[in-house]
This record gives sequence, structure tokens and C-alpha cells, in this order.
Amino acid sequence: MENKRIIITGGAGFLGSHLCDHFLRAGAEVVCVDDFSTGRPENLEQWSPQDGLTITRADVSEGIDLPGTVDAVLHFASPASPPAYLRRPLETMRAGSLGTFHALDLARHKGARFVLASTSETYGDPNVHPQPESYWGNVNPVGPRSVYDEAKRFAEALTMAYRRTHGVDTSIVRIFNTFGPRMRDDDGRAIPAFITQALTGKPLTVTGDGTQTRSFCYVDDLVAGVVGMLHSDLPGPVNLGNPQETTILAMAHTIRELTGSASPIVFVDRPVDDPTLRRPDITAARTQLGWAPRTPVEEGLKHTVDWFRAPAATPVP
Repeated sequence: MENKRIIITGGAGFLGSHLCDHFLRAGAEVVCVDDFSTGRPENLEQWSPQDGLTITRADVSEGIDLPGTVDAVLHFASPASPPAYLRRPLETMRAGSLGTFHALDLARHKGARFVLASTSETYGDPNVHPQPESYWGNVNPVGPRSVYDEAKRFAEALTMAYRRTHGVDTSIVRIFNTFGPRMRDDDGRAIPAFITQALTGKPLTVTGDGTQTRSFCYVDDLVAGVVGMLHSDLPGPVNLGNPQETTILAMAHTIRELTGSASPIVFVDRPVDDPTLRRPDITAARTQLGWAPRTPVEEGLKHTVDWFRAPAATPVP
């Protein structure tokens, strides 16, 4: 995408900012659209307009009006961690519904390739393991997590409707648990929570008995998968994630060892509708995109711990 113009909604967030990095390094012009409700300006402070970055402070659910040519629209705007979307349930549903409408309309009018950031949460608490794209999911549509799960499921349906009705060049990636630098310390997801607790000497809080599983993908690998999808002509959905599965309790022990922490591990109540199993079937990504994660989980964890140790990771009041 060198010398191209890329629009990234949610571009100041964890994943969005890493995507901005990639395209700016490749010589593209990048427009980050973000209302900074969960994204952070410091995630992009290393770039300037002279580097090709434009930051537009806006709520994508209220519309996107950008002049000029657009070659790609990557729709990543949404609270993504459980604490974030449970604090902002209506905003989360607006981002997945109205925000997706506006992002798709922009791609339609500009003749741009569209990539929807969907999620493994579309599978809910799965009855099929690992989860292939053909699995329709097991989602509680009225539970507290449904504001995120169903917003993304609606966004997928809407994306396909624009493809079938208007001929928009759309694609869908279903993103499984991803980690790395720039995650918020109050994110609420396992890895940033465990790292923050371990580095501050607080107990590592494992939900339930810790036997529930997740599959963790380092952010650089996830970005490579999204870029591969953008450059393809695949409509998706395509799973992007690491098929290496681990329990939450095992991850807590690993992070405690990597940080050299003496923090105890304590068990707390498990959230409602928390998935018991999570592991992607990435056959489609391997065969159709030539993509698979390359970064060993422990190596990615070391990079992430180093970032959380650095002064730059300290939250800005």
C-alpha cells in the first residue's frame, strides 16, 4: 500500500495504532479516525503529519466525512476488552452498527477495499473446538457480553449485505486473543492484567479455576494477517490467531516467572458467559493467505513485559 491512502477507524487503539505504524513505514498516507474513548494519543506520538499521518477526532458512529481519494478502509473502532464494552454498552453497539454503516458507506463511495475487524467472540462459548469459520457459534444474545458479541455479528452481516447489494470490495477477519505493547494496564484482559499485577506486587487474579483456555497471538503477527487480508481478494471471514492453546492459570504462572514476581495467584469469580474454550482453526489463513503466527508466545510476552516496565507505559493522568 505504498503511496496509498488508508483510513483506520480506531487507529489510536491497541491494534489500530500498530496498523498505523505498518502503513506509515510502508510509505502510505494514513488517516486515523478515533474519538479517544479507549484509544490513546500517545500510541501515535512518534508520527507527525510530515510522516503521512492525519488524526481526525471523531465518533465513527456519527459519520465519516473525508474528502479526497481513499484506497482502503479498515474498521477497527470499538471497545474490545470486557471492562471497556461493559462500561460503554450502548457506544459499543453503536460502533458495531452505525459505525459499520458509515465505514462501509465511505468505502462504497470511494471505491475502496474494506476490512472489518470482527472477533472470535462471534463464536461465543463454543460447542465446536477448535473453531473454524464455518461454525455459527453459541452466543447468548441477551447476556451482558452480548453488546460486543452481537454488535460484531451484526457488523459481519452488514458487511456481507453491502458486498452483495452494492458490490463493495469487503473482507472480514475474526481476531482471536492478541497481545503486545500498548495494551492498557486497565484493559481487563488476562495478559495486561497479569503483567500489571506482577510488576506492582499485587496478587494475580485468575477467574474461575483457571482451566478455561485461550490462544494468544503477538500483535506483529496479527498485523501481518490483516495486511495479508487487505492485499487479497478474499471476502472472509478468516480467522486470525495463534492455534497454540493454553489455560489462563498456566499463563498466570508464565507471566509471574517472566517478571520474577513473588505475587501470589488468587482465584476470583468467573464472568458471566466467559468462554470455556478458545482456539482458532487457521486452515483458511494458512492456505489462502499463506499466513500463520511466527512469534513464539514467550518471546512476545518478553517484549510486552519490557514495554510495561518502561516509563512510557505509565498511564497519563
